[in-house]
Amino acid sequence: MTTYIIRRLILAVIVLVLVSLFVFLSMRLLPGDPVLMYMSARSVQEITEEQLDLVRQEFGLDKSLPLQYLDWISGVLHGDFGTSILNRSPVIQEILRRLPITFHLGILAFIIAIVIGIPAGVLCAVRRGGWLDNFVTTLANIGITVPVFWLGIILIYVFALYFGWLPVMGYISPFENFWLNTKQIIMPVFCLALGPIAGNARQARSSMLEVIRKDYIRTAWSKGLKERAIIMKHALKNGLMPVVTLSGMGVGTILGGAVLIEQVFNIPGMGRLAVTSVMNQDYPYVQAVALIMAISIVLANLLVDISYGWLDPRVRYN
Repeated sequence: MTTYIIRRLILAVIVLVLVSLFVFLSMRLLPGDPVLMYMSARSVQEITEEQLDLVRQEFGLDKSLPLQYLDWISGVLHGDFGTSILNRSPVIQEILRRLPITFHLGILAFIIAIVIGIPAGVLCAVRRGGWLDNFVTTLANIGITVPVFWLGIILIYVFALYFGWLPVMGYISPFENFWLNTKQIIMPVFCLALGPIAGNARQARSSMLEVIRKDYIRTAWSKGLKERAIIMKHALKNGLMPVVTLSGMGVGTILGGAVLIEQVFNIPGMGRLAVTSVMNQDYPYVQAVALIMAISIVLANLLVDISYGWLDPRVRYN
Protein backbone atom coordinates (compact mmCIF):
# COMPACT_ATOMS: atom_id res chain seq x y z
CA MET A 1 0.00 0.00 0.00
CA THR A 2 2.75 2.46 0.95
CA THR A 3 4.66 1.79 -2.27
CA TYR A 4 1.48 2.27 -4.30
CA ILE A 5 0.68 5.59 -2.62
CA ILE A 6 4.23 6.85 -3.18
CA ARG A 7 4.05 5.85 -6.84
CA ARG A 8 0.69 7.58 -7.26
CA LEU A 9 2.01 10.72 -5.54
CA ILE A 10 4.94 10.84 -7.96
CA LEU A 11 2.53 10.53 -10.89
CA ALA A 12 0.37 13.26 -9.34
CA VAL A 13 3.36 15.61 -9.14
CA ILE A 14 4.15 14.93 -12.82
CA VAL A 15 0.53 15.68 -13.77
CA LEU A 16 0.57 18.93 -11.81
CA VAL A 17 3.82 20.02 -13.44
CA LEU A 18 2.35 19.35 -16.89
CA VAL A 19 -0.82 21.25 -15.99
CA SER A 20 1.18 24.21 -14.71
CA LEU A 21 3.24 24.26 -17.91
CA PHE A 22 0.14 24.11 -20.08
CA VAL A 23 -1.61 26.93 -18.23
CA PHE A 24 1.54 29.05 -18.07
CA LEU A 25 2.23 28.77 -21.80
CA SER A 26 -1.38 29.03 -22.98
CA MET A 27 -1.90 32.31 -21.12
CA ARG A 28 1.19 33.83 -22.67
CA LEU A 29 0.26 32.68 -26.15
CA LEU A 30 -3.04 34.57 -26.01
CA PRO A 31 -3.16 37.76 -28.09
CA GLY A 32 -2.92 41.01 -26.20
CA ASP A 33 -0.67 42.48 -23.52
CA PRO A 34 -1.72 42.60 -19.85
CA VAL A 35 0.63 45.51 -19.27
CA LEU A 36 -1.23 47.60 -21.85
CA MET A 37 -4.52 46.71 -20.15
CA TYR A 38 -3.07 47.72 -16.80
CA MET A 39 -1.77 51.04 -18.11
CA SER A 40 -5.06 51.79 -19.87
CA ALA A 41 -6.94 51.16 -16.66
CA ARG A 42 -4.64 53.40 -14.62
CA SER A 43 -3.82 56.27 -16.95
CA VAL A 44 -5.51 58.25 -19.65
CA GLN A 45 -2.29 59.96 -20.68
CA GLU A 46 -0.11 58.85 -23.53
CA ILE A 47 1.79 55.69 -22.63
CA THR A 48 5.49 55.71 -23.39
CA GLU A 49 7.64 52.70 -24.14
CA GLU A 50 9.71 53.43 -21.03
CA GLN A 51 6.59 53.12 -18.86
CA LEU A 52 5.74 49.78 -20.43
CA ASP A 53 9.27 48.50 -19.87
CA LEU A 54 9.19 49.52 -16.21
CA VAL A 55 5.89 47.72 -15.58
CA ARG A 56 7.11 44.59 -17.39
CA GLN A 57 10.25 44.63 -15.28
CA GLU A 58 8.20 45.05 -12.10
CA PHE A 59 6.18 41.91 -12.83
CA GLY A 60 9.08 39.94 -14.32
CA LEU A 61 7.53 39.89 -17.80
CA ASP A 62 10.80 41.10 -19.34
CA LYS A 63 12.46 37.74 -18.60
CA SER A 64 12.44 34.72 -20.87
CA LEU A 65 9.58 32.24 -20.55
CA PRO A 66 11.66 29.53 -18.82
CA LEU A 67 12.86 32.02 -16.20
CA GLN A 68 9.32 33.33 -15.68
CA TYR A 69 8.06 29.78 -15.16
CA LEU A 70 10.84 28.90 -12.72
CA ASP A 71 10.22 32.09 -10.73
CA TRP A 72 6.50 31.30 -10.52
CA ILE A 73 6.98 27.65 -9.49
CA SER A 74 9.58 28.66 -6.91
CA GLY A 75 7.11 31.12 -5.42
CA VAL A 76 4.29 28.54 -5.40
CA LEU A 77 6.46 26.09 -3.48
CA HIS A 78 6.92 28.82 -0.86
CA GLY A 79 3.20 29.66 -0.74
CA ASP A 80 3.50 32.74 -2.96
CA PHE A 81 1.32 32.70 -6.09
CA GLY A 82 2.58 36.08 -7.24
CA THR A 83 1.03 39.53 -7.49
CA SER A 84 -1.96 40.55 -9.58
CA ILE A 85 -1.02 42.66 -12.58
CA LEU A 86 -4.19 44.75 -12.54
CA ASN A 87 -4.66 45.55 -8.84
CA ARG A 88 -1.12 44.82 -7.55
CA SER A 89 -2.38 42.79 -4.59
CA PRO A 90 -1.03 39.38 -3.52
CA VAL A 91 -2.86 36.60 -5.36
CA ILE A 92 -3.00 34.41 -2.26
CA GLN A 93 -5.24 36.94 -0.48
CA GLU A 94 -7.94 36.78 -3.14
CA ILE A 95 -7.59 32.99 -3.41
CA LEU A 96 -8.11 32.54 0.33
CA ARG A 97 -11.20 34.75 0.16
CA ARG A 98 -12.81 32.95 -2.79
CA LEU A 99 -11.68 29.36 -2.26
CA PRO A 100 -14.05 28.62 0.68
CA ILE A 101 -17.01 29.83 -1.42
CA THR A 102 -16.29 27.46 -4.30
CA PHE A 103 -15.53 24.56 -1.95
CA HIS A 104 -18.73 25.26 -0.01
CA LEU A 105 -20.83 24.91 -3.16
CA GLY A 106 -18.78 22.03 -4.54
CA ILE A 107 -18.76 19.92 -1.38
CA LEU A 108 -22.51 20.32 -0.91
CA ALA A 109 -23.13 19.37 -4.55
CA PHE A 110 -20.83 16.34 -4.20
CA ILE A 111 -22.57 15.12 -1.04
CA ILE A 112 -26.02 15.57 -2.55
CA ALA A 113 -24.95 13.69 -5.68
CA ILE A 114 -23.80 10.75 -3.54
CA VAL A 115 -26.77 10.74 -1.14
CA ILE A 116 -29.41 10.96 -3.88
CA GLY A 117 -27.77 9.41 -6.94
CA ILE A 118 -26.49 6.11 -5.54
CA PRO A 119 -29.66 5.08 -3.63
CA ALA A 120 -31.76 6.02 -6.65
CA GLY A 121 -29.65 3.78 -8.90
CA VAL A 122 -29.78 0.90 -6.42
CA LEU A 123 -33.57 1.14 -6.15
CA CYS A 124 -33.87 1.13 -9.94
CA ALA A 125 -31.76 -2.02 -10.17
CA VAL A 126 -33.71 -3.82 -7.44
CA ARG A 127 -37.06 -2.80 -9.00
CA ARG A 128 -35.92 -3.20 -12.59
CA GLY A 129 -38.69 -2.72 -15.16
CA GLY A 130 -41.09 -1.12 -12.69
CA TRP A 131 -42.55 2.36 -12.77
CA LEU A 132 -39.87 3.66 -10.35
CA ASP A 133 -37.09 2.34 -12.59
CA ASN A 134 -38.60 3.93 -15.69
CA PHE A 135 -39.27 7.23 -13.93
CA VAL A 136 -35.80 7.62 -12.36
CA THR A 137 -34.01 6.44 -15.52
CA THR A 138 -35.88 9.00 -17.59
CA LEU A 139 -35.01 11.78 -15.17
CA ALA A 140 -31.37 10.67 -15.11
CA ASN A 141 -31.17 10.72 -18.90
CA ILE A 142 -32.59 14.22 -18.94
CA GLY A 143 -30.41 15.45 -16.08
CA ILE A 144 -27.17 14.26 -17.62
CA THR A 145 -27.82 16.22 -20.83
CA VAL A 146 -29.09 19.54 -19.45
CA PRO A 147 -26.57 22.44 -19.80
CA VAL A 148 -25.96 23.86 -16.33
CA PHE A 149 -25.89 27.50 -17.44
CA TRP A 150 -29.26 27.12 -19.22
CA LEU A 151 -30.71 25.39 -16.18
CA GLY A 152 -29.45 28.20 -13.96
CA ILE A 153 -31.15 30.84 -16.09
CA ILE A 154 -34.43 28.89 -16.05
CA LEU A 155 -34.28 28.49 -12.27
CA ILE A 156 -33.64 32.21 -11.82
CA TYR A 157 -36.64 33.07 -13.97
CA VAL A 158 -39.00 30.62 -12.27
CA PHE A 159 -38.02 30.68 -8.59
CA ALA A 160 -36.47 34.15 -8.26
CA LEU A 161 -38.29 36.40 -10.74
CA TYR A 162 -41.67 34.69 -11.18
CA PHE A 163 -42.39 33.29 -7.70
CA GLY A 164 -39.90 35.42 -5.77
CA TRP A 165 -39.01 32.59 -3.43
CA LEU A 166 -35.22 32.76 -3.77
CA PRO A 167 -32.62 35.53 -4.29
CA VAL A 168 -31.62 36.16 -7.88
CA MET A 169 -27.88 36.08 -7.24
CA GLY A 170 -25.11 36.79 -4.77
CA TYR A 171 -23.43 35.03 -1.87
CA ILE A 172 -23.13 35.83 1.81
CA SER A 173 -21.23 33.73 4.33
CA PRO A 174 -23.33 31.26 6.35
CA PHE A 175 -21.58 32.59 9.46
CA GLU A 176 -23.07 36.03 8.79
CA ASN A 177 -26.59 35.02 7.78
CA PHE A 178 -27.25 31.29 7.62
CA TRP A 179 -30.84 31.51 6.38
CA LEU A 180 -30.02 33.96 3.57
CA ASN A 181 -27.00 31.87 2.58
CA THR A 182 -29.18 28.76 2.43
CA LYS A 183 -31.61 30.47 0.08
CA GLN A 184 -28.78 31.81 -2.08
CA ILE A 185 -27.08 28.46 -2.63
CA ILE A 186 -30.15 26.31 -3.34
CA MET A 187 -30.19 27.00 -7.08
CA PRO A 188 -26.40 26.98 -7.66
CA VAL A 189 -25.92 23.73 -5.72
CA PHE A 190 -28.82 22.09 -7.56
CA CYS A 191 -27.29 23.06 -10.90
CA LEU A 192 -23.89 21.69 -9.88
CA ALA A 193 -25.32 18.47 -8.44
CA LEU A 194 -27.79 17.58 -11.19
CA GLY A 195 -25.26 16.09 -13.61
CA PRO A 196 -23.41 14.05 -10.96
CA ILE A 197 -26.72 12.84 -9.50
CA ALA A 198 -27.82 11.57 -12.91
CA GLY A 199 -24.43 10.01 -13.62
CA ASN A 200 -24.27 8.26 -10.24
CA ALA A 201 -27.82 6.94 -10.61
CA ARG A 202 -27.13 5.51 -14.07
CA GLN A 203 -23.82 3.96 -13.04
CA ALA A 204 -25.18 2.56 -9.76
CA ARG A 205 -28.11 0.96 -11.60
CA SER A 206 -25.83 -0.60 -14.22
CA SER A 207 -23.34 -1.89 -11.63
CA MET A 208 -26.01 -3.33 -9.35
CA LEU A 209 -27.74 -5.10 -12.25
CA GLU A 210 -24.45 -6.79 -13.05
CA VAL A 211 -23.73 -7.76 -9.44
CA ILE A 212 -27.16 -9.18 -8.57
CA ARG A 213 -26.79 -11.71 -11.38
CA LYS A 214 -23.70 -13.23 -9.74
CA ASP A 215 -23.76 -16.73 -8.30
CA TYR A 216 -23.12 -15.64 -4.72
CA ILE A 217 -26.16 -13.36 -4.84
CA ARG A 218 -28.35 -16.23 -6.07
CA THR A 219 -26.91 -18.36 -3.28
CA ALA A 220 -27.84 -15.70 -0.75
CA TRP A 221 -31.40 -15.65 -2.10
CA SER A 222 -31.60 -19.45 -1.91
CA LYS A 223 -30.58 -19.34 1.76
CA GLY A 224 -33.64 -17.26 2.48
CA LEU A 225 -31.82 -14.06 3.46
CA LYS A 226 -33.85 -10.89 3.50
CA GLU A 227 -33.65 -8.58 0.51
CA ARG A 228 -32.21 -5.74 2.55
CA ALA A 229 -29.41 -7.91 3.93
CA ILE A 230 -28.53 -9.22 0.46
CA ILE A 231 -28.41 -5.75 -1.08
CA MET A 232 -26.59 -3.97 1.76
CA LYS A 233 -24.13 -6.67 2.85
CA HIS A 234 -23.39 -8.59 -0.34
CA ALA A 235 -24.31 -6.67 -3.48
CA LEU A 236 -23.81 -3.00 -2.69
CA LYS A 237 -20.16 -3.08 -1.67
CA ASN A 238 -19.01 -4.85 -4.84
CA GLY A 239 -21.30 -2.76 -7.01
CA LEU A 240 -19.90 0.51 -5.68
CA MET A 241 -16.47 0.36 -7.32
CA PRO A 242 -17.50 1.82 -10.71
CA VAL A 243 -19.66 4.37 -8.90
CA VAL A 244 -16.73 5.49 -6.75
CA THR A 245 -14.64 5.93 -9.89
CA LEU A 246 -17.35 8.04 -11.49
CA SER A 247 -17.74 10.09 -8.31
CA GLY A 248 -14.03 10.88 -8.33
CA MET A 249 -14.33 12.08 -11.90
CA GLY A 250 -17.37 14.08 -10.82
CA VAL A 251 -15.14 16.34 -8.72
CA GLY A 252 -13.70 17.74 -11.93
CA THR A 253 -17.20 18.14 -13.36
CA ILE A 254 -18.35 20.06 -10.30
CA LEU A 255 -15.31 22.35 -10.27
CA GLY A 256 -15.62 22.93 -14.00
CA GLY A 257 -19.32 23.64 -13.67
CA ALA A 258 -18.58 26.18 -10.95
CA VAL A 259 -16.98 28.40 -13.60
CA LEU A 260 -20.34 28.72 -15.39
CA ILE A 261 -22.59 28.65 -12.34
CA GLU A 262 -20.67 31.37 -10.51
CA GLN A 263 -21.01 33.57 -13.57
CA VAL A 264 -24.75 32.95 -13.88
CA PHE A 265 -25.49 33.55 -10.19
CA ASN A 266 -22.82 36.24 -9.68
CA ILE A 267 -21.05 34.28 -6.95
CA PRO A 268 -17.56 35.59 -6.06
CA GLY A 269 -15.84 32.21 -6.13
CA MET A 270 -12.84 30.72 -7.88
CA GLY A 271 -14.73 30.08 -11.12
CA ARG A 272 -15.77 33.71 -11.51
CA LEU A 273 -12.24 34.82 -10.65
CA ALA A 274 -10.89 32.56 -13.40
CA VAL A 275 -13.24 33.99 -16.01
CA THR A 276 -12.55 37.64 -15.18
CA SER A 277 -8.81 36.98 -14.98
CA VAL A 278 -8.74 35.31 -18.40
CA MET A 279 -10.63 38.26 -19.87
CA ASN A 280 -8.17 40.69 -18.27
CA GLN A 281 -5.15 38.45 -18.98
CA ASP A 282 -4.17 38.64 -15.32
CA TYR A 283 -1.72 35.72 -15.51
CA PRO A 284 -1.08 35.10 -11.79
CA TYR A 285 -4.77 34.63 -10.95
CA VAL A 286 -5.42 32.23 -13.83
CA GLN A 287 -2.35 30.16 -13.01
CA ALA A 288 -3.27 29.95 -9.32
CA VAL A 289 -6.90 28.96 -9.95
CA ALA A 290 -5.95 26.30 -12.52
CA LEU A 291 -3.28 24.82 -10.25
CA ILE A 292 -5.57 24.65 -7.21
CA MET A 293 -8.34 22.99 -9.23
CA ALA A 294 -5.85 20.51 -10.65
CA ILE A 295 -4.60 19.66 -7.15
CA SER A 296 -8.19 19.07 -5.99
CA ILE A 297 -8.93 16.72 -8.88
CA VAL A 298 -5.67 14.79 -8.48
CA LEU A 299 -6.25 14.31 -4.74
CA ALA A 300 -9.83 13.13 -5.39
CA ASN A 301 -8.58 10.54 -7.89
CA LEU A 302 -5.91 9.39 -5.43
CA LEU A 303 -8.53 8.85 -2.71
CA VAL A 304 -10.66 6.90 -5.19
CA ASP A 305 -7.75 4.59 -6.04
CA ILE A 306 -6.99 3.97 -2.37
CA SER A 307 -10.65 3.22 -1.60
CA TYR A 308 -10.66 0.27 -4.02
CA GLY A 309 -8.85 -1.91 -1.49
CA TRP A 310 -11.48 -1.21 1.15
CA LEU A 311 -14.40 -1.89 -1.20
CA ASP A 312 -12.94 -5.07 -2.68
CA PRO A 313 -10.39 -7.08 -0.62
CA ARG A 314 -9.34 -8.86 -3.84
CA VAL A 315 -7.66 -5.66 -5.04
CA ARG A 316 -3.93 -5.75 -4.43
CA TYR A 317 -1.66 -2.71 -4.69
CA ASN A 318 1.35 -4.36 -6.28
